[in-house]
Amino acid sequence: MTIRRGFTGPAVAALAVILSLSSAPADARTRPTAADAQTPAAVPRSPAVPTVTEQQVMPHLRALQRIADRNGGTRAHGTKGYAESVAYVKRALDRAGFRTRLVPFTYAGATGHNLIADWPGGDPDHVLLTGAHLDSVPEGPGINDNGSGSATVLAAALQVAESGLAPQRHLRFAWWGAEEPGLIGSADYVKKLSAADRRRIDVYLNFDQTGSRNTDTWLVVHDDERGETEAQQAFEAWFAERGIPTFDIGVGGSDHESFGNAGIPSSGFSTGISDCIHEACDDLANVDPKTEKTSTDAVVAVLWKLASAAPRH
Repeated sequence: MTIRRGFTGPAVAALAVILSLSSAPADARTRPTAADAQTPAAVPRSPAVPTVTEQQVMPHLRALQRIADRNGGTRAHGTKGYAESVAYVKRALDRAGFRTRLVPFTYAGATGHNLIADWPGGDPDHVLLTGAHLDSVPEGPGINDNGSGSATVLAAALQVAESGLAPQRHLRFAWWGAEEPGLIGSADYVKKLSAADRRRIDVYLNFDQTGSRNTDTWLVVHDDERGETEAQQAFEAWFAERGIPTFDIGVGGSDHESFGNAGIPSSGFSTGISDCIHEACDDLANVDPKTEKTSTDAVVAVLWKLASAAPRH
């Protein structure tokens, strides 16, 4: 989660890990190809909504912690820790059958990458985009902020693949770079979208800090300015059915702001700012596994609901 303050210094270039794993040119293509839009054969159109276990989410956070530990305790933009974080997520998505691509941008003298993953199928003129930022601050490993959101989105994407979901809307997932110094990666992605591609995104769902300890209320994004109600109502209904309180928050402070500035509706949620935000103590102990599981189940359930609904033309 971005707290407005200056970048702490020049980053270390660490591109080799990312570039060696890229199986396609790192470009800014945004509309699915014909291959993206093909519906997988012999799969049910509406498989039952799955739930996750802690063991399906927490290993991703442990992997990010190990990456930080061997790279000076950080996964910040421009560092080897960030490059290895992107590589980890990309490998998991590639194995699951996603079409992944790395989209480069430059900030503070270092090249960063957004990771974009498309699931085959769905109407390419109606895109449901789900994302989280993957970078940490230089001062710490960023396991809650925002390894937790990144792990939630990755676990949700892998549930799509495991279930063989054949969506009505096209599903795209994203992991943004350089959010911490000022929403750099997501803003660059949105800036490179054509006007037509912006219109194709029905809604952007953002998740920043989904595993905060001592959470009893989930903070749901309300995009009143752009009239988004479908996603926020779905999240609030899911939490209400389980007796979990929610609180309305506006669009700002994380990557959904980049989309809002471009007129793209957004929603999502957060579990609130943790005690160790932007510090070395934002490590694995700063994430509550039960909260992380609850958040991931909420994302999966709403993703199923929105993906399975006929697009509104």
